[in-house]
Amino acid sequence: MIGALKGRLESTHEGGCVFDVNGVGYLLSCSRKTLDALAGREGAQRLLVETRVSQDAITLYGFADAAEREAFRALIEVKTVGPQKALIVLSSLTPDGLARAIAGKERKRLSEVKGLGAATANRIVDEPAMQKWAVGRATPEADGEGALPSVAPERGAEADAVSALVNLGWKQPQAVTAIARVAKRLGEAATLDALIREGLKEMAR
Repeated sequence: MIGALKGRLESTHEGGCVFDVNGVGYLLSCSRKTLDALAGREGAQRLLVETRVSQDAITLYGFADAAEREAFRALIEVKTVGPQKALIVLSSLTPDGLARAIAGKERKRLSEVKGLGAATANRIVDEPAMQKWAVGRATPEADGEGALPSVAPERGAEADAVSALVNLGWKQPQAVTAIARVAKRLGEAATLDALIREGLKEMAR
């Protein structure tokens, strides 16, 4: 299976692009946001790839970053949401925007995505797996304090707490956000034990 490609953008078309890797053109299906990101860069680029195999085809889906690929993988697990509808969603919403919409049960926001429809939007919001995916990724936009970090700290008690949550089975982006919230609440004097304990409570909400 192909997990990533490094090459140059050869051409774009509705719903995807041709990506040149050492003279071999790979046909990739991509969201509009990924296509825009590719068009805005010059030289060699790296794309993450999801390979889907069906009875009559092998299809490659390209992503500008890991967050979008993770969102794509979560979406296609929802009944009636196939790869093409997942790309439609990701063409309109960033992964964090999607997570906020799901966590906030913003059905209208999702139903307004062109080509999705109200029934599919409701199914996405109500899917327990999607709710779990959204936990920790949804970051506040207007709480007066700005969005929480999505990049793990390199050292210190917060970094150790994030690592502990990841080792317990949580995904890193969710763990990073949860620990950032706890650290902000507890202050600089927070111990590692307190960060982990309160981080677990945050993840369970």
